[in-house]
Amino acid sequence: MKVAVYPGSFDPITYGHLDIIERSAKIFDHVVIAVLINSAKQPLFTVDEREQMIRKATQHLKNIEVDSFEGLLVDYMRKRQAKVILRGLRAISDFEYELQIASINKKLSEEVETLFLMTNNRHSFISSSMVKEVARYHADIKDLVPEHVEQALLNKFSHHKTR
Repeated sequence: MKVAVYPGSFDPITYGHLDIIERSAKIFDHVVIAVLINSAKQPLFTVDEREQMIRKATQHLKNIEVDSFEGLLVDYMRKRQAKVILRGLRAISDFEYELQIASINKKLSEEVETLFLMTNNRHSFISSSMVKEVARYHADIKDLVPEHVEQALLNKFSHHKTR
């Protein structure tokens, strides 16, 4: 069975992430969406909230699993007996950073390969941080995230009023 892991913070999941997930679900037998627990970051949503949003957004895909991990990705890959890391690229600016990560992962674990998928051009400008910034000011994010994610963002920012 071909298993791939798509790691990320997914804070929150966007249509760009979903594009990569849906396309990878056609390529691999099983895809694990792995939410990174990063103590150095201050996410807007808890790990549980992010996992639930991902599960709801991917419920139409039967070969998707949602999980979370802390520590090195290559250790998680060994634990899951997975050999392929999926990464989405939005623009050339993503590539240098992603290349560094792929290179260190390869150094730490020779058997792991990183597969880069270009995000569909319709979603190439979307990032979770941009979505949060736009949502913070109650602007329209309908074309950026699924409806349940939009609602979760509205709930998080309901106390915040713009000038």
